[in-house]
Amino acid sequence: MKKTTIYIILFVVSVTFTLKKGTAQKTDTIIHINGNVLTGELKKLVYGVASWKMDGMGTISLEEVKINTIRSNKIFEIKLKNGSIYFGSFDTSAYHRRVNLLLGKRKELVNIDDIVEIYPIRRNFWMRSSGNFSLGANFAKGSNVGTINFSGNLNYRKEKTSFEFAWDDNNTFQGDTISSTKADASFAWQRLMKNKWSTQISVGGSQNSELGTKLRIAINMTGLRDISYTNWNRLYAGAGISVTRETPYDDSGITEDLAGLFQVVWKVYKYTIPKVWIDANISFIPYITGGSRYRAIINLSPKVSLINDDFKIGFKFYYNYDSKPASETASTNDFGINLELTYSFH
Repeated sequence: MKKTTIYIILFVVSVTFTLKKGTAQKTDTIIHINGNVLTGELKKLVYGVASWKMDGMGTISLEEVKINTIRSNKIFEIKLKNGSIYFGSFDTSAYHRRVNLLLGKRKELVNIDDIVEIYPIRRNFWMRSSGNFSLGANFAKGSNVGTINFSGNLNYRKEKTSFEFAWDDNNTFQGDTISSTKADASFAWQRLMKNKWSTQISVGGSQNSELGTKLRIAINMTGLRDISYTNWNRLYAGAGISVTRETPYDDSGITEDLAGLFQVVWKVYKYTIPKVWIDANISFIPYITGGSRYRAIINLSPKVSLINDDFKIGFKFYYNYDSKPASETASTNDFGINLELTYSFH
């Protein structure tokens, strides 16, 4: 591994732990369904679990079904099941499992179970950020073949807007030589709209030696819509167009194409022990130019929690198919599976 890569990883880890030590006013209040009053800092609520920071106990996970009501004078971005988005504070309610949203000069009473996302609106750049880092590997002594995977994502949120930088690097070694490489990196901008709709623009680069792709650069423009968003899962689909520029490993030449893009994403969270996360997505890319070519991408990543929700272990499976690879001698499909250890922050 290059020294530059090591320095970057050490820098990211050091910044992350510095953020963990940062202090904030813990003046938020959650009233438990059993009547207990918890004072601390509401860091976020997503997939039916509130991340709650308390003095002496650190950050804990509190299931949404156990929350009776909430009080906080901070400003949050609040998303409901019906797709409505609010910016406001919380005040307790006399009604069972309901909370008042303080929206400027008006107040709105909502059911706790109707809330699917809560994110604080913070001024600090780092506190608006979140992400995870995963390291995976496998090795077979009989064939002397091993695979190392390093993946992750960094997210930055503002009002109705989010940015994400994601990467996934797979290198297969045979002896002392890299025999194949699959690498993907992308930067995406997403804007929340009304009625469960979102728009997304992303720029990405990829490499896959098995499929004969030395470098593919793609600009994607997609419309997304939530199909189901509850306290345990989110299912959404998208459609759009993709502009690609592809360089093959052989001398067949650079190609530039326009393609359609269809995507389905499913995220599942089970908060009973053992806690389970499942991320799955399928993309279908039919080419408008370049003949009757199409590509398909499948990713599946289930994980379970270890010591706490910050550390998880699981595996990642990927499958890529290309009906007409850029290189004539390349394979039409590529797949792999790796055991992964994941660390998440915020």
